Amino acid sequence: MRICVFLSAADLDARYTGPAREFATLLGKGGHTLVWGGSDTGLMKVVADGVQEAGGRLCGVSVDFLAAKARAGADEMVIARDLAERKRLLVEKADAVVVLVGGIGTLDETTEILELRKHGRTTKPVVVLNTAGFYDGLRLQLDRMDADGFLPLPLTELVLFAADPAGALAHLEKSLGTG
Repeated sequence: MRICVFLSAADLDARYTGPAREFATLLGKGGHTLVWGGSDTGLMKVVADGVQEAGGRLCGVSVDFLAAKARAGADEMVIARDLAERKRLLVEKADAVVVLVGGIGTLDETTEILELRKHGRTTKPVVVLNTAGFYDGLRLQLDRMDADGFLPLPLTELVLFAADPAGALAHLEKSLGTG
């Protein structure tokens, strides 16, 4: 599988890097390709290192103004003109999307893929890895949107919130028939 991962490029502590590294190792050992923002810094570097060290492939999609931070030695690296093109390419190049911890950019990417799924513009499975309860607030808001009738599909058809890396990957493999 080619799995797009939305995540932070910030340097984070072990409560976030540990599960991200575990997920990356599972991807690599499974022979999967990581499709990610292409950065060689912070959590993006941790995940890329883990995938590559475990035997997986790397497909980076950086953006013009961050190209200097792009990872050398990726199997594929594309430099997008702007953030909108980057988001489009990340999703196009992947079979599924996993959301790890991140900031405003990650939240933007997450809401866009959920909007695309809501409108049937993609059927790619989406999993939010809720490390250390990081996305509890997002889940609460989405549950409210679902309960109050703002979503045309049940929330469970838009996204899965996974508690651990193994559960996230198992859901993708089941959804895509590769497990």
